[in-house]
Amino acid sequence: MDIILLGPPGAGKGTQASLLETAYGMVQLSTGDMLRAARTADTPLGNEVREVMDSGQLVSDEIVSRLIDDALRGLDAGTGVIFDGYPRTAAQAVSLDAILAGHGRKLDHVIELAVEEDALVDRITGRYTCAKCNAGYHDRHKLPTVAGVCDACGSTEFKRRPDDTQETVRTRMAEYRGKTAPILPIYDERGIVTRVDGMAEIDDVTAAIKAVLG
Repeated sequence: MDIILLGPPGAGKGTQASLLETAYGMVQLSTGDMLRAARTADTPLGNEVREVMDSGQLVSDEIVSRLIDDALRGLDAGTGVIFDGYPRTAAQAVSLDAILAGHGRKLDHVIELAVEEDALVDRITGRYTCAKCNAGYHDRHKLPTVAGVCDACGSTEFKRRPDDTQETVRTRMAEYRGKTAPILPIYDERGIVTRVDGMAEIDDVTAAIKAVLG
């Protein structure tokens, strides 16, 4: 099975992809991870990626397509793939179809983790982690048992991601709606889109996705 997980940042795509990797023996292809890995690789493509990123420019669709093509070439034909963070635009959706066809593959499912914007803002802006062991907490939904003390390691130091702000989250949501959501009709026409409640508990989201995949 080859599937796409769609949803705005913070919807839980990475978490669900990791769980599906374990459950189905699939491989997650995250364009963000692939670009970071390529940037440090001493290869012609890696050098291109590094030059573009170091110059502050956006990596082109053509380069991302080559990264995905290379990744698929290194996989066994029977290994399913979870695309996370790609495609983001209609043009990338067309490119992905061509890349998959070149490897004798096709998309089986497109799963959107649907979220409610205000609830997502609350989820993201309230989260923080232990500075020592990275155990996760939330201002309203998951406080330490003892105030100011990590349940896991006892540390009293915590940290928040600097981009976990309301303004940043809403900007990301607007970008998702403007660029990524329009690709859904492409896959809706094929009858392969399923929308799952991305605001549900993690286990419930996983169960809903598994029900789709079978």
